[in-house]
Amino acid sequence: MEPFNYEFTAIRGVQAGRAFYVAMCPLKLVPRLLRFDEEEIPPDLRAQRTLNRARIPAIARYLADHVDEYVLSSLCASVDARIEFEPVGKDGAYRSVGKLRIPMSARMLINDGQHRRAAIEEAIKERPELGEETISVVIMVDEGLKRSQQMFADLNMHAVRPSRSLGVLYDHRDETSQLARRLVDEVEYFKGLTELEKTSISNRSVKLFTLSSIHQATCELLGKKKLDKVSTKEAKTAMQFWAELGKHMPDWLRAASRDINTAELRRDNIHAHGIILQALAILGSQLLALHPSDWKTRLAPLRKIDWSRSNTSMWEGRAMIDGRLSKARNNVVLTANALLNELQLPLTPEGERVEQKHSKSREPAHV
Repeated sequence: MEPFNYEFTAIRGVQAGRAFYVAMCPLKLVPRLLRFDEEEIPPDLRAQRTLNRARIPAIARYLADHVDEYVLSSLCASVDARIEFEPVGKDGAYRSVGKLRIPMSARMLINDGQHRRAAIEEAIKERPELGEETISVVIMVDEGLKRSQQMFADLNMHAVRPSRSLGVLYDHRDETSQLARRLVDEVEYFKGLTELEKTSISNRSVKLFTLSSIHQATCELLGKKKLDKVSTKEAKTAMQFWAELGKHMPDWLRAASRDINTAELRRDNIHAHGIILQALAILGSQLLALHPSDWKTRLAPLRKIDWSRSNTSMWEGRAMIDGRLSKARNNVVLTANALLNELQLPLTPEGERVEQKHSKSREPAHV
């Protein structure tokens, strides 16, 4: 070993016949110790993806804003030098716990967690006290580029992000998520008819909407993004809007009272899908802004709309493309435009742009 080393308390383990170590590393040392491949290196000579700098501010903000409750999963790194492990004992579990020494001249390359590493560096600039806290680092001996690339592929092979609905359900910090869960508990046609875990609903499901679609639509209604603050007045407005809307959507109330088969409702109509929630939220935002005192009475024309998929003159090219529902943003806006026209309300600036583009696309080509 070299005379100058980093020394960590670590646990030794074995995977696929190879030793690896889990060490606790102070956050302030993470940027100094752990490196990632420079972006100029071609992909076939790197051991991980390039750094997406757009992701870093959000993670750094999360750390800086939640110093009392943040959670960071382990980093994974490879060391290109001979390392030394000195167990505290020779018997039983004592053989797996000890001191890990890594030469200061060694190159420690991140295999997984480069965005967390960069965010830690940024967060410490704002909240220096974070530097004294620790993160677990899984350390493996570098066996060359091929092995490092395979490690990256294996580490990410089965990585699956939780569904958006589950993210909303379990996020107790985000106020827009809290509001969405309140809506599900208190709005009649959301209660018992909301899929809380998945972001899609199977054909035979008794559910009508997903929690993620309710959350997304409510953010649209209030002009909010995830992690934005929600005032008491805004929460009350959202509750009133969705509750009042149900009075003009009798099929939703029939589904809530189990007087109609929800699977058949979703099969034959478009108003039992998230795209309509989103479009109605755009309508609601415009309605609340333009008619804050009498918006409730102006919802009445919704009762006369034919929501069936067979109403292609209204929905084809807007909510539907060749008979299939489309969740694309342009289609949501085009659907909202149709609803705004029904209520004799002006289009939003975004709606105007999308409508003009839509109209041009439908003009016959001139020979």
